[in-house]
Amino acid sequence: MCRTCHWLTSGAVRRFLEGEQCAKMELTGWVKNYGWGRKGISSAVAQLAMANDPDFRLNEEETYAEMWMGTHVCGVSVVKETGETLDRVLKKDLSYLFKVLSINKALSIQVHPNKCEAERLHKERPDIYKDPNHKPELAIALTPFLALVGFMSAEDIRDYIDEFQPLSKLIGKEAVDQLHDSTDAESVKWCYEKLMKTEESVIAKCISEIAKDYQKELKSNDLLEVFTKVNKDFPGDVGVLSLFFLNLIRLQPGQAIYLGANEIHAYLDGDCVECMACSDNVIRAGLTPKYKDVDQLLESVIFESSYKDRKEFIPYRIDGQVQVYIPPVTDFAVINVNIEHSLESYKLEIQAFGSIMIVLKGSRILKLKTQQGDKEILVTRGSIVYIPVEAAPEIEFAKSDDCDEDFSGYIATSNYFRVP
Repeated sequence: MCRTCHWLTSGAVRRFLEGEQCAKMELTGWVKNYGWGRKGISSAVAQLAMANDPDFRLNEEETYAEMWMGTHVCGVSVVKETGETLDRVLKKDLSYLFKVLSINKALSIQVHPNKCEAERLHKERPDIYKDPNHKPELAIALTPFLALVGFMSAEDIRDYIDEFQPLSKLIGKEAVDQLHDSTDAESVKWCYEKLMKTEESVIAKCISEIAKDYQKELKSNDLLEVFTKVNKDFPGDVGVLSLFFLNLIRLQPGQAIYLGANEIHAYLDGDCVECMACSDNVIRAGLTPKYKDVDQLLESVIFESSYKDRKEFIPYRIDGQVQVYIPPVTDFAVINVNIEHSLESYKLEIQAFGSIMIVLKGSRILKLKTQQGDKEILVTRGSIVYIPVEAAPEIEFAKSDDCDEDFSGYIATSNYFRVP
């Protein structure tokens, strides 16, 4: 979908044509209805869209998968007051893309290319890889959240292959013996390549045998429920067998994972806030009806093993109200603001970078500086606000009338943080 202007009212058109600038940068997010999203009001995306946009109409039979906030060409945010797209107001693109995800079915087994790969892939196949940017990303759980992230230790993969004999037979004696002799990344790569390049009918037969004859083993490894659900949603798909290669991560609200370039992953279930470099480049290889670029994934992916207890990405706490998720890239960071309702005011120090805030709970009066002077905006659940560079060095969250609920929100910004 191309970038377009959305005119919400005739008054908005008039103000824009007369050159009036937007005094309050409240935004409308762009909702995506991918098939893996949650349906109707059960979707956190739908709930926030209803709170954010009075023109949003809920369809209980529709899936609501993502809400995009930012300037990306495939889902640019709109300024509520004028109907103008955010990229036109800013006259540039932000370095990040901010999202809310609500997941009912697994997203694809995937990696995101590094910058050099992204530039090459975009040049060679722009119809598939639609921009030349890398896409490191951070996911912060809003509800209990399930994901596959990175390869397990070679020893754990070896043990799974030994325990589930249909998988061992599929991969073949030579590759399995090599994994026994050398529990390293090269041996894992050989086994995974054999898996990913096996014919679909053989994959489906292997999955069927495991589902029928290995219920006890699946249960003892805490895999029965997720194996059954993923196989139901994507019957016979090679991605189902990735459960025996990748770390199964269970996050609680507030916990996060960071995914650098070429780290294999798949989100399986739950709601999250996600922030990434401003890109939509995805190399897919399973659990998807979309194009699978298996050869490119195998060429790009990092096969080095990691332990799942090391996958959680820990935020840096500023004080009792604020913590910051600071990834090892300059494109973005995410500030989490939690203010007790009894606190009269809280002032957050910021630097002069354009930021986007989404409110998840409570209400506050946001006080900030703009080109038009000091402004106050009442922000409540579902509010999305662009915080301009002029707001630095601080914004204030003042207590609003008749609100006895704690305030919670997330702010995406460029990564200007340096942890001492």
